[in-house]
Amino acid sequence: MEEQGSSRLLMFEQQSIGKLMLKFSLPAIISMVVNSIYNIVDQIFIGWGVGYLGNAATNVAFPMMTVAMALSTLICDGCVAFFSLKLGEKRYDEAARTMGNGVMIATVTGLIMFLLGEAFLSPLLKLCGATENVFPYAVDYVSITLIGFPLVFIAMTISSLIRAEGNPRYAMICMLAGCITNIILDALFVLVLGWGVKGAAWATVIGQFLNFILCIAYIPRFRDIQFRLENMKPKKSVLGAFLPLGISSLFTQMSFAILQVCMNNQLVKYGALSIYGPDIPLAAFGIVMKVNSIIISVLVGISVGSQPIVGYNYGARNFGRVKKTYLRTILVGSIVAILGWSCFQLFPQNIVNVFGQESELYNEFAVKCFRRFLFTVCLAGVTVPTGIFFQSIGKPVIAMISSMLRPLVFFIPSLYFFTSRLGIDGALLAGPFSDLLAFLLVATLAIIEMRKLTSAEQTVHNESS
Repeated sequence: MEEQGSSRLLMFEQQSIGKLMLKFSLPAIISMVVNSIYNIVDQIFIGWGVGYLGNAATNVAFPMMTVAMALSTLICDGCVAFFSLKLGEKRYDEAARTMGNGVMIATVTGLIMFLLGEAFLSPLLKLCGATENVFPYAVDYVSITLIGFPLVFIAMTISSLIRAEGNPRYAMICMLAGCITNIILDALFVLVLGWGVKGAAWATVIGQFLNFILCIAYIPRFRDIQFRLENMKPKKSVLGAFLPLGISSLFTQMSFAILQVCMNNQLVKYGALSIYGPDIPLAAFGIVMKVNSIIISVLVGISVGSQPIVGYNYGARNFGRVKKTYLRTILVGSIVAILGWSCFQLFPQNIVNVFGQESELYNEFAVKCFRRFLFTVCLAGVTVPTGIFFQSIGKPVIAMISSMLRPLVFFIPSLYFFTSRLGIDGALLAGPFSDLLAFLLVATLAIIEMRKLTSAEQTVHNESS
């Protein structure tokens, strides 16, 4: 077994970087994109079945979903990191306890989020920017989707553990099954039965339930791990060991939730003072952000796929391969980002039409939103992989700074600055301005790190000769 493991690990040193990236990135890209499609599918069917007020309601719900995702990634990222460590140490009892405690804390957190969401639904929706016209749709949509929170928390944790245990294909199948079910039921509930936003919400919850059932069904199939109910008993030493490992993911996701709340409120405030009114900007921006999330998902998938290659070679002091992998990652990432930028600049109206036929005024703002707010999306091909690269080489503080700079340090101040002077158009300029600042700083950090790696590579070479 040890020899097989050693020969398997040798691929990180010997196989071509292109082949390794393809092998590890493709499943990650599919999983990330499917997760984004979950958010987009409802919006497409709601656009055709309800209209832009329904789409605005899903945008109002988005910050709440992001907070849930932040807490979920805190649990599953930390749990999986510690679980993998214990598997590597062949301490299977501790791995089983980690799994049990991870599922337990995911269940409790999901239930708390559901109860708090239902109890404070109205003030939360108003905080997230719900206008008088959008509010009834938002209540209908969110009150139902909250039911799925515990299912999502548990399924995400178990799915991540399945991948860590060596079966990424099954984890991908679980997610695809839920997503396809969501699409089919969206068409049935919204377009055929006319259930509106409630139908879209129920389609989402049922898709999540199927994903949850498939993940639960895999538990007896874990190799080397015997799951017992007593492993779910909270153990301070286990929780204290794995939860801190997910803090970087928590902060990154929470920063985006804060960004969304601030942006929604500024769009409503300054939209009301413009020809568009408060509802059109709220609906159009939601579409723009969710379409852009597909590009970001692909970039994250590429970057996550390169993580084991970078991490292994950094630990093995193969600094030349570390640099080569990083440069290949930002090259592929930049190509993807430029293709996305081209679509947003050349075909914005075609993209908008996918989400339903609306008024000229709506189309005008949506097109402007794509072309202006996403004008610098091509830079994400460098900024997104660089943040994950720093995490891969064991520099989580720099990774967290890189990830949070754009939403918190640059975007929010520029949002309030530009809107106070240019109104609703200022909100659209805040995106490219903050993207440019983040790119310059992240690129500087990357250049400094590349020079350090070059110096370290030379040192290793001198030691060996």
